Amino acid sequence: MNFWGFINLKFLLDVLFAAGFGLLLFSRVKEQRTLWLLRGYLFLVSFAWFIQRYAYLPLTSKLIDAVVLACSLSLAILWQGELRRLLELLGTGRLTVLLGNPPKEFRASSTTVNQLVDAAGKLSQNRKGALVVVDLGSDLRPEDFLYSGINIEAQLSTDLLINLFATDTPLHDGAVLVKGNKIISAGVILPLSRQGISRYGTRHLAALGITERFDRCICIVVSEETGTLSLANQGKLERPITSSRLQELLIKLVGNQNSLSTSKSSTKKSNSSQKINTNDNITIENDSNKPESLSNIKD
Repeated sequence: MNFWGFINLKFLLDVLFAAGFGLLLFSRVKEQRTLWLLRGYLFLVSFAWFIQRYAYLPLTSKLIDAVVLACSLSLAILWQGELRRLLELLGTGRLTVLLGNPPKEFRASSTTVNQLVDAAGKLSQNRKGALVVVDLGSDLRPEDFLYSGINIEAQLSTDLLINLFATDTPLHDGAVLVKGNKIISAGVILPLSRQGISRYGTRHLAALGITERFDRCICIVVSEETGTLSLANQGKLERPITSSRLQELLIKLVGNQNSLSTSKSSTKKSNSSQKINTNDNITIENDSNKPESLSNIKD
């Protein structure tokens, strides 16, 4: 291979890597205004690269570089939550989450939706506070929480959810983590959001806090004082909602997650391999590092 062939190969790889990175960024952006900002920023970067490579315009190049630097600092401030989430995913090695292809164990079914809605409706009628985190592909790990709770690893069921949030049980003040058709843990303490501190109680702030950091998880909140149902998604809270509205939102979110994962994976669809464990054997692990007081959680 001669020198010019090597140069052309480097140029081709450079363009391919840049295009792949740009497509990855575009696939992660869902809000229209953010998409416009990203397009404008990438256009400036591409224009600066073109001026530096193909045109000898020193003054213009300096000006464009200054504009790109100013835009980079501004976007770093505007997108600090998204950048933090990106760095966390890269640092913890969750590349499948970054690429938008969650593992099969995170894929919820229609049965999961019905059980969540049924449990939330009954808890709302009885005015029992509840906080359920549904992992739709964020691959939530113990280090993502203030306290990872008690390991449950049981098949999801309406009765089990209701029992976990009974006021006379030690786990009712924390959150329940659900992945796919399983309850992973209970008594989980979530990071709180800084927005709406004067408007919301602890449960709603916790729901906002975890969904701000991870965009592929949702939180179902039941107010203990009023029995109001709420749903937190991507740092936004929709309240109050009815059970039918909750079911509609869950079906939409679960449907989007499943369609995204199946479109990026190969043609593997095996619904017959799901094993339902009806025994609900619950293994509780005692942890001496649990925070002392969890009984004063407000709605």
